[in-house]
Amino acid sequence: MQQQQQQRRMFTAALLALVFILAAVSTTEAGKKEKPEKKAKKSDCGEWQWSVCVPTSGDCGLGTREGTRTGAECKQTTKTQKCKIPCNWKKQFGAECKYQFQAWGECDLNTALKTRTGNLKRALHNADCQKTVTISKPCGKLTKPKPQGKFHLLKDA
Repeated sequence: MQQQQQQRRMFTAALLALVFILAAVSTTEAGKKEKPEKKAKKSDCGEWQWSVCVPTSGDCGLGTREGTRTGAECKQTTKTQKCKIPCNWKKQFGAECKYQFQAWGECDLNTALKTRTGNLKRALHNADCQKTVTISKPCGKLTKPKPQGKFHLLKDA
């Protein structure tokens, strides 16, 4: 009989624990009611427009660029960003304009220059880049063709 009472108490305790757990779970689930979706704000902010990278000193290395955008409700309409101009880059085309160049052409004997063309590969930060560019460089040592065969001077007889 005593054993039956002890089993009933354990059963009652287990039942109460189960009820407590179920109540806790349902309370937690009730607290997670679906929140109404926030209405997506349509921003009137325009795209960032960036100036060219201006080196801090010299004509390459670390520098800054200015960004602006329009919009009456924009929190930020101007900002400054760090940038870098590679020191070995073709500065004449701008640091933001990246080109894919063809092989060097033959040497022009009249100008002693050889040229190659580059097609725009990528324009960074909305840069205004030329679609194609041409660069030239000196040919290096020019060797004049040597005459083939022997030449004889003829004397008047």
